Parts: sequence; structure tokens; C-alpha cells
Amino acid sequence: MEHVMTGNATTAHRRGKAHERAMAGRLNGQRVGVTGLATQDVDCGRLSIECKSRKELPAWLLDAVQQARRNARAEQLAVVILHQVGRRHDGDLVVLRLCDWEQWYGAVALPESDEEVES
Repeated sequence: MEHVMTGNATTAHRRGKAHERAMAGRLNGQRVGVTGLATQDVDCGRLSIECKSRKELPAWLLDAVQQARRNARAEQLAVVILHQVGRRHDGDLVVLRLCDWEQWYGAVALPESDEEVES
């Protein structure tokens, strides 16, 4: 099946690449880019990041995140756990805001290279 790039697809592709670059920069990672292989979008040490950018996210999901934030105590990290009925819970998805992740866990740092450890 041949893929035809329309104006919207081209815009979406550019938006996706910009999102990958932004996340690589913010998370101290390396954008992998299109290699023709099945690879991660951003290599960030212990994190393998798949970036998705959409014009709009589902309102129910944004509402769930706001509800989790509203109900969390000051010392708690607000997360939403998404479960698909009939599936095992170990496959559930955990969703939280990036700024909350950064506040809770700190900035993502790449591990030191072997050369830096030896010196």
C-alpha cells in the first residue's frame, strides 16, 4: 500500500519531529529519528521514549488527569491508571504530567560513560 503525503500528513509529520526534538532536549536524551528500523524516538539512557503528538487529546483523559491532581495530597504524585476491560492489569498504562514527573523524580540524566567513570 502506497502512502500519499497530504498537507495534513506533512504537517503532522513535522509536528511529530518537533515534539521528538523537544522531548530529547528536555529529557537530556538523543533523538533517534527515522532509521528505517523499529527504534525508539528518543534514547534517554534508562528510558526508551515513544513520542506521540496529537492536535487534541481525549477530554476524558485530560479530565482524569485533572481529577487525579485535584484529589492528590501535597506529598502524592497524581497518576491515572488506564485499564482495558478483559485484559491483565500488568498491561495497564500509567499517565501523568511531564512536569509532575520532573518535580517528583528530578531531571532525567544520562548515565556517565565508561570513560568518565574511569577518570
